[in-house]
Amino acid sequence: MEVIFIKDLKNQGKKGEIKQVKDGYAENFLIKNGYAVMKTKENLAKLQQEQKRKASMDLENKKNAEALKKELDKLVLEFKVKTGEYDKVFGSISLKQIKDELQKNNYKIEKSQIEIPSPIASLGFHNVYINLYPEITATVKIHVIK
Repeated sequence: MEVIFIKDLKNQGKKGEIKQVKDGYAENFLIKNGYAVMKTKENLAKLQQEQKRKASMDLENKKNAEALKKELDKLVLEFKVKTGEYDKVFGSISLKQIKDELQKNNYKIEKSQIEIPSPIASLGFHNVYINLYPEITATVKIHVIK
């Protein structure tokens, strides 16, 4: 029997995948527990419609990420820090501080999207990378001043 997976099932199939499985396994486990549906014209049409909708959503999200990248690439965030002898910075700029500063500038960015290549613990300009979408990364300049 051919089934269409509607949920991911480890070592069996991923959502949207069509597989040939034994009749008993399909009826007694996959369909009964909501992991798959029987392959019919209606279910196949639903799958194709869902895939088209997902593709258009992906395209829209990618366009939004590209536009946001252009804005963030121009952005410079300033952080005022305390310094000691020879302008040595106490501590460093954290992910949370960067996230909070981005929110003050009306950008909704999660901490998990922010990537700091090396600790920001000196005065001057530093680059921080923000992963907006697969293969789309914005670069925000951080200016640390005393």
